[in-house]
This record gives sequence, structure tokens and C-alpha cells, in this order.
Amino acid sequence: MKTQDIKFDTIIDTIYSLSLEERLEIKTLLEHNIAASRRDEIAGNYKDSLEESKSGKLKFSSKISDLKKML
Repeated sequence: MKTQDIKFDTIIDTIYSLSLEERLEIKTLLEHNIAASRRDEIAGNYKDSLEESKSGKLKFSSKISDLKKML
């Protein structure tokens, strides 16, 4: 078993041993952290797409056949 797996298992065991109120607080913290990470990812993708658009790398089309070719 990897060291990382052992640490994860230990964390999970510790979380399960907490009170319901503490586990709910961890759940809330994780949900907010995950949402913030996702927002950062979306913002990064947006910035990348702006750069691609400015450099002319993006192509747009409303024709299905053209879209299939772009894939």
C-alpha cells in the first residue's frame, strides 16, 4: 500500500470518528473548496480561450459537417 493511501485511510477514519456536527462542517468546507477550485478552472479555461481567439486559433461554424471536421 502506498504512503498516500495510508494517509487517506487515516484521514477517512479520523473523519468518521468525529461528531455529526464536525462532519457536517467538513462537508461544508469541502463543498466550498470544490466550488472555488471549479471556478478557478473555469476562469482559466476562459482566459485560455480568449488567448486562442486573439491568436486566431479558434474556428467557429454553425454547419454540422464543419464542426465534425474540427473534431
